[in-house]
Amino acid sequence: QVQVVESGGGLVQAGGSLRLSCAASGSIFSINAMAWYRQAPGKQRELVATITSGGSTGLADSVKGRFTISRDNAKNTVYLQMNSLKPEDTAVYFCNVVTMSRRSYWGQGAQVTVSS
Repeated sequence: QVQVVESGGGLVQAGGSLRLSCAASGSIFSINAMAWYRQAPGKQRELVATITSGGSTGLADSVKGRFTISRDNAKNTVYLQMNSLKPEDTAVYFCNVVTMSRRSYWGQGAQVTVSS
C-alpha cells in the first residue's frame, strides 16, 4: 500500500502565496518522478509541475516565474511554492508519484482558492 497525502491548500487573495506539500509513504522502494496537477471546475486535469529523482524540473507555461517545485528525497516529499497567485489558479491540486517500477499513485487533492 502506498499513501500520498497533500497539505497546505486554502484561501488566499490575488497576489498572495501558498505552499503545498505532498508526502508519500508506505511500500515505496524508490520514487522516480513526482508532479503536481490541478483541475478547475468544468475543466480537464492539467499538469502544473514535475520533478525527477535527479532534481530536473518542468513547469507549465501558465505558472513559470510564479511557481517553484522542489523535493526532499529523504522524506519522499514534494513541495509546490506558489507566488503571485491569480484567480485562474483556483483549482484542486493533486500530487502524483511515479515509482521506478512505473506505478502511479495519486493524492486526494488540496483545494486552492484565489479571490480577486
